[in-house]
Amino acid sequence: MLFERKYYLDQLLWADGNGMIKVITGIRRCGKSYLLFNLFREKLLARGVSSDHIIQVNLEDRRNKKFRDPDCLLQYIDSQMKDSCKYYIMLDEVQLVKEFEDVLNSYLGIPNAEVYVTGSNAKFLSKDVITEFRGRGWEIRIHPLSFSEYYEVVGGEKAEALELYYKYGGLPAVAQFERVEDRQNYLREIYETVYLKDVLERNNLKNAEGMRELVRILASGMGSGTNVRRIANTFNTVVAMDIAPATIGRYIKCLEDAFFINEALRYDVKGRKYIGTETKYYFEDMGIRNAVLDFRQLEPTHAMENVIYNELCRNGFSVDVGLVESFKRGTGGRVLRRNLEIDFVVNRHDERLYIQSAYALPTMEKVAQEQASLLQVDDGFRKIIVAGDRYSSGYNENGILMVSLYDFLLGRADIWK
Repeated sequence: MLFERKYYLDQLLWADGNGMIKVITGIRRCGKSYLLFNLFREKLLARGVSSDHIIQVNLEDRRNKKFRDPDCLLQYIDSQMKDSCKYYIMLDEVQLVKEFEDVLNSYLGIPNAEVYVTGSNAKFLSKDVITEFRGRGWEIRIHPLSFSEYYEVVGGEKAEALELYYKYGGLPAVAQFERVEDRQNYLREIYETVYLKDVLERNNLKNAEGMRELVRILASGMGSGTNVRRIANTFNTVVAMDIAPATIGRYIKCLEDAFFINEALRYDVKGRKYIGTETKYYFEDMGIRNAVLDFRQLEPTHAMENVIYNELCRNGFSVDVGLVESFKRGTGGRVLRRNLEIDFVVNRHDERLYIQSAYALPTMEKVAQEQASLLQVDDGFRKIIVAGDRYSSGYNENGILMVSLYDFLLGRADIWK
């Protein structure tokens, strides 16, 4: 199966000539190397770039071990640049080079050098990666396959394809396997030997079982509000393990830096401020999340919410969890106050959306329940309910856009216009 990754390919092409180091980040095994060394290279060749003006070095390859020496790598690249025409320098797993920052910064002042790099250690994948290059790094974040990318190649009946996507996620290699046991074995194996091992080794963490249990807790409570103190209590009561909240917070930060999980903060919509008491965590890939729990805890409602969260992030939105106060007069004239949650408050530039995820809307009572929090917001931004059992999209009588989940995931809804 060939996944074109057109969305990211367009970003690479758009960044050509911007005078910055193009830094391709993302969770391991999401397709960074293939995108750069295969898809991007083919696109450059199709545009008339000569093959000898594309310099590629896979630094993870043992044959290229000598290029992990910074001076040796510089000498090799310089020897390949024989004229004043533009050269495309592509370095995979560049963090294996000692003092790689100096190597890359050496090409910032060379006008005919376009530098593209990938890397996968905790430092390189940190959210502050572009600061390593004197403010001249251009980050291109790669995610696992979106459902749209997945379905475009896999095809078939949409509901069946989505169920498989919920269960096995969007890592490109997983889609190549036909047998269920092969998919599950692959996901279990790379979780233990790639993701978990990498986070432990890169951050020099000694408590492997504590990290493993933390990931299980986060996976089991995916999309539910929590905090480090509550997680510490869970360690004490459920697994009889004593880990300080500060340590748990540090472990969670390591998982975030490796793009394994993502945090959604709680935001007071009317007060326009963040609330630090609780947060939610979503997994970058549903297949890895399910492998953590050995494919036992598969709730379609939470899977749908996680997939919607990832789709919003992939489209460049920052995503928070919204809270709004609601006041209702009860019996005896008493005013009752309650907090209502909006699943996602999303922002991109000057655009904001309020989004609810609803697995099913079988009755008008359920519709009223899902839109209750949205109706408390009167700032003029669009309000949306993404429904898993809806097959058409349109506005209801309250001005809320009711969107089919398939329209949302396949890019056919008004939300993307």
